[in-house]
Amino acid sequence: MAVLLAKDMSRIGRNYLETGFYTEVMFREHGVHFIAIANNIDSDDQSSSEFAPFINIMSEWYLRDCSRKITAAYQAKGRAGKPTNNSCMYGYVKDPEDKDHWLIDEEAAAVVRRIFRLAAAGNGCYGIAKILREEKVECPSYYLAARGRGVTRICYEENRPYDWSGKTVSDILSRPEYMGHTVNFRTSKKSYKDKRRKNSPEEWMVFENTHEAIIDPGTWQLVQQTKKTVHRTDKTGVANPLTGLLFCADCGGKLYNHRSLRQTSKGTESWVDYYNCSTYQMGLQRETNPCCSHHISTKAVRSLILDAIRYVSQFALEDREAFIQKVREASELQQEEAAKALKRQLRQNEKRRKELDTLLKKLYESYALGKLPEKRYETLSAEYEQEQADLEEVIAAGQQELDVYAEDTSRADKFLALVKRYTDFSELTTLMIYEFVDKVLVHKPEKVDGERVQEVEIYLKYIGKVEIPQPEMTAEEEQEEARRKERQRKNHEKYLKRKTREQRNISM
Repeated sequence: MAVLLAKDMSRIGRNYLETGFYTEVMFREHGVHFIAIANNIDSDDQSSSEFAPFINIMSEWYLRDCSRKITAAYQAKGRAGKPTNNSCMYGYVKDPEDKDHWLIDEEAAAVVRRIFRLAAAGNGCYGIAKILREEKVECPSYYLAARGRGVTRICYEENRPYDWSGKTVSDILSRPEYMGHTVNFRTSKKSYKDKRRKNSPEEWMVFENTHEAIIDPGTWQLVQQTKKTVHRTDKTGVANPLTGLLFCADCGGKLYNHRSLRQTSKGTESWVDYYNCSTYQMGLQRETNPCCSHHISTKAVRSLILDAIRYVSQFALEDREAFIQKVREASELQQEEAAKALKRQLRQNEKRRKELDTLLKKLYESYALGKLPEKRYETLSAEYEQEQADLEEVIAAGQQELDVYAEDTSRADKFLALVKRYTDFSELTTLMIYEFVDKVLVHKPEKVDGERVQEVEIYLKYIGKVEIPQPEMTAEEEQEEARRKERQRKNHEKYLKRKTREQRNISM
């Protein structure tokens, strides 16, 4: 016979249901002789186990009481703005004089800064991890464990010091703590018996500027924006940084990037790189035409963006006061128009909410008078209440946005600070695209005087839409433009004649 010897009942378990099942059922079925010394319980003596259920309940109550006290202390510490985690995150060390204060670990912080720079330049998380592995940079778990810090200092892979993963990089890029903030209550659990669950960012408690920042807020926000758009690589091995920034001005859909290697008329190969409306592309697959083609080459878009950045930056640096005034006027006009549209939508939503109140009252009266079956009443009532709840959320969000419009904020100074970080505007880099460009609206092409003309609206961050004045053409430039149009006309005529001959040969 097997014998199980325990100091007391609490050593078997503190869940009174499970402990009772083991001692009263399982041990008996399997012939286990159970003895709890401190509680004087012996399974062979039936009279000694009469109070065992009460002992089990008290053991669980003790555990529940301890959990309540620990949770209260944890909540108090977290709400006071002190870090609730036992160890510092990668890039920081604890202050020897204050365990609740973090200091920058310069060696690890240099890696964190590099990760953010790579992400801001358009590199994906897995691409960054690959770069760090190739450069033999120690991964966070190994780095911390080798120095006796972190939660993995006991169990870590000693033979895999450079085992960076895309998830590790993604976690680093999503941490507001690198801006100098303390973030508490990322996880929670309703009971000490439950497993921890991740809280949504809305449930976090953030305390700003509690320690020295490794990453400035502008860079952090820029990286969060770049992470939202999936940048896929193709045969060139490079993702197009404009993806996610170009939109159709007519249907509002994103523009898809198309790059391929094609044969030219001379027999050579060249890369074709252009954007087109995603709604139009998907419409072709479904044999429908919800939108029209907005074909535009990547080269043309990059040239227009560079011209816009160069023009606005030069204007801002040459005449700061005039630039600030112009931006403020444009911002006020834009906010005024947006506020009017938002107010109209709020009025409509408020009107519908009042209508739903009336409908619910009439519905209840019909049900109370027996004119409406109970099942039908419950169905309609649930639908109206759900619509009303959705409307209340929309109204609250709209009112919050309207409050933002009412605030007098100048974005010109932020744009000027961004411009001063650059000294060379001769070439459009990936980082410039992410830092300057908010969005680009591409209109459908039109024929003007036999030429294909396409309007492109460029919106820069902080200042909105950019209008580039067209310089007046000199006499020589006008003559050159006339000659160009004449050459274009003749080439088009030759194309039409060649096409006619080909069709005639096919018909014969």
